[in-house]
Amino acid sequence: MKSIVVSEIRKLLGGQIIIGKEDWEVQDAIYYKRHDHKRRNSLLFVNRTDPIDWKAIDQKGPSLVVTDKKEIDLPRLNKTTVLQVQSLVQSYWKFITYYRNLFDIPVVTITGTCGKTTTKDMIHHILSEDRVVHASVSSQNEPRRSFPYLMGIDEQTEAAIFEHGLGNSGNIAHQCMIYQPTIGIITNIGVHHLDGCVDIEGYRKAKSEIIDGVRKGGTLILNSNDENIQKLNKRHFEGKIVYFGTDRDSDFRAANIRYAEGGMAFTMYHQKKGYRVFIPGYGEHQVLNALSALAAVNEMGINLHKAIRRLQSYKNMGRHLEFSKGVGGCTVIDDTWTNNPTSIEAALRVLDAIGKNKKVILILGDINRLGNFEQKYHQEIGSKIAQRNIHALLTIGKKARQIAKQASADGSNAIIRIYQDVNGVEEFLYPQLDEKTIVLIKGPMSSRSLIEFAERLKNGTLARE
Repeated sequence: MKSIVVSEIRKLLGGQIIIGKEDWEVQDAIYYKRHDHKRRNSLLFVNRTDPIDWKAIDQKGPSLVVTDKKEIDLPRLNKTTVLQVQSLVQSYWKFITYYRNLFDIPVVTITGTCGKTTTKDMIHHILSEDRVVHASVSSQNEPRRSFPYLMGIDEQTEAAIFEHGLGNSGNIAHQCMIYQPTIGIITNIGVHHLDGCVDIEGYRKAKSEIIDGVRKGGTLILNSNDENIQKLNKRHFEGKIVYFGTDRDSDFRAANIRYAEGGMAFTMYHQKKGYRVFIPGYGEHQVLNALSALAAVNEMGINLHKAIRRLQSYKNMGRHLEFSKGVGGCTVIDDTWTNNPTSIEAALRVLDAIGKNKKVILILGDINRLGNFEQKYHQEIGSKIAQRNIHALLTIGKKARQIAKQASADGSNAIIRIYQDVNGVEEFLYPQLDEKTIVLIKGPMSSRSLIEFAERLKNGTLARE
């Protein structure tokens, strides 16, 4: 955070100092009870209904408490300044707007059912070679983290990149009010979080909040291949729209896509010029992630030849279609980072390309957060699997059993096993594993047992039965 003198904050927010000094500098800001108070020289926004541990605040002093409590019973404080304001909500948003406007830098925010973290990391990787970049951590993108992330921007920051978390409608709009992005990206819109958004229309509408959230005159980067994105209302967007995809009208278009050693090779066309691109990681979805990242850095003035060269050394996050040699020399594809219909379909398409003449085994866990559409989408995945040449399908969990049942009902030739948990999976799996076997493990990040099972399979510690 850029340091701000308390007296400047008082002038900005108005109100009255009822105790303490105002000649010191704030170096961090949090919303009390939502965020941990870890640092000295912190500003704490405290709601009138929240109980206050004055002793703890004072011990981490100097501290600035901004609150709209009407009657404050203050103990003896040595290192705390209290600024009483009329409305905490108004003061909070006034401070956010003030702080964001201190920085004239590109701020990129990214939403999508899949690819957010990868796209963010690609952009970060490209920019970091010669710029100071601030970014959200891993896929920790919950709305409550947005304010601390904004406070992470300081005088040295030359660009910022954040993911949008989505649990319910209004989340992205809220985050955009904090970040005020100059560039917004929608990677894709599939099916997820229907428990919070009711149905696919509600989910699509929630994703579209980024359109109004990008600053006037900013840039919106959209996937031209995505049918749900095509349905979004963009008529009132006051800025530039850039499309990426394989469609001929895309501003950043991929053609001649092929699987290469360790990743994807393709030709990118932009403004009638062709560029040869290689990106580590398998799948056409990885190509689309790369296109969106290249479109974003191009908007920030990075030469495309330079960006493409830097992208070659990008390293994928673990458990994102992570390839490893496992027990018996088999190939293990660990995709236990997230689980939704869109990411499962992407993984199946990778298997279509690399699984020919191989013994393919699928291990699939529950798909969560589908609300009233839980059975529908599990069954749809089962039908898609039944159309493929799969040696074995193993489902783990109460919800995932619907995948197995539907695959069987649709006439799949695969050996199908249904498990409540990972117990017993090794007994079936171990005799199947050899150099010609590919095992895809896909499940939700909430399933610690499935993640640990994938680790055992990768490091060769599965028990012999």
